Amino acid sequence: MSYFDVASSAPLHPVARQALQASLDEGWADPSRLYREGRRARLLLDAAREAAAEAVGCRADELVFTSSGTRAVHSGMAGALAGRRRVGRHLIVSAVEHSSVLHSAEAHEDDGGAVTEVGVDRGGAVDPEAYAAALREDTALACLQSANHEVGTVQPVARVAEVCRAAGVPLLVDAAQSLPWGQVDGGWSLLTGSAHKWGGPAGVGLLVVRKGVRFAVRGPVDERESGRAVGFENIPAIVAAAASLRAVRAEADAAGVRLRELTERIRARVPGLVPDVEVVGDPVRRLPHLVTFSCLYVDGETVLHELDRAGFSVSSGSSCTSSTLTPSHVLRAMGVVSEGNVRVSLPSGVEEAEVERFLEVLPGVVRGVRETLGAPVGGGDGAAEAVTVDALGMSCPLPVIELAKAIGRVRVGGTVTVLADDEVAAVDIPAWCWTQEQEYVGERPADRGVAYVVRRSS
Repeated sequence: MSYFDVASSAPLHPVARQALQASLDEGWADPSRLYREGRRARLLLDAAREAAAEAVGCRADELVFTSSGTRAVHSGMAGALAGRRRVGRHLIVSAVEHSSVLHSAEAHEDDGGAVTEVGVDRGGAVDPEAYAAALREDTALACLQSANHEVGTVQPVARVAEVCRAAGVPLLVDAAQSLPWGQVDGGWSLLTGSAHKWGGPAGVGLLVVRKGVRFAVRGPVDERESGRAVGFENIPAIVAAAASLRAVRAEADAAGVRLRELTERIRARVPGLVPDVEVVGDPVRRLPHLVTFSCLYVDGETVLHELDRAGFSVSSGSSCTSSTLTPSHVLRAMGVVSEGNVRVSLPSGVEEAEVERFLEVLPGVVRGVRETLGAPVGGGDGAAEAVTVDALGMSCPLPVIELAKAIGRVRVGGTVTVLADDEVAAVDIPAWCWTQEQEYVGERPADRGVAYVVRRSS
């Protein structure tokens, strides 16, 4: 079995396993106690904090360990917003942030705060000028991921941090995906990470709050971790997390070169092997191990199941998976096809032969799913002026499949109107038009659902 989903969770690094086993015997006591066992536990905790701080590029007393990366995000955002409440209650986030950031933003808005969402380009990157334009006198906090979890695009954090610093606004960076590859540059104010993303144990996150940043702990205060993370520290897991971060960072340069070559191979060859595929994300400013592409006319859930049967574990931001009832907010914000989305994130030890076998298997998997769904083959020389397609009651990807079948029945300049009530159609029909070089005219309310109008351009 080839595990190609380290962006979700990386296997436990051998160094982490060794550190975890060793510290289980020494790190079980309360590190706040003064007796021998407590002092040993404190030494382990302090050493782990020093190692993690060195890897992040901060002071040890600026870093606390949390129970997860999500908890680090929630605590970091809540504390920074509370600390600057006198300034205002305005929050800025990008449209492609991790759900933990967006959920915190929703909670802030429900509590009476204001949120501005900054859009991205088709590659998934923000424009620093858009952050500058979003800043207000009452802006308390801005958030920006260092690299996107779904498509791997690296964000211009240093430039956004400069804009925010000039306005006196702290910037919180979700660095979960990028920390294994290096420090986050720029004058950020807060930073979060999650150990299971770099081969550490799950259940360990980190939160960094730079000195001078106004921060007020929300909720009951605990005497542990500077009051910023509640509960008894899981010292063995923390030690393993710090050890694995140091280990993967030492391997990062060599692993990055090797994995970038393999993901470049996937990016270059998949469009030639599988028709009607869009490779998404920035082709240059991206994480070295991650590549994402979307296949038209397929059910994403079925593609993942078939790849699993063939021995490949991959992920998807597709709206067509049973666990995702709405379109991926990342793909939607980028304006790219969400159906049939496949995310490949390679582990550092992957063999070249595994990638080659994936490229051999993928075309047959996609072809089989398309045949099952009755996807169109080839174009057409229709003469109709206008055609209406009733896709009401159909779910992704069927409305797009019906559109693709109908476009060949109209003349160049003619229109196809698709009636659909699947909310994913609002994302995938415009994206289909972009990939197929057809004109998306627009949408209007219908008696049932929405009418999407497409003009044939070629």
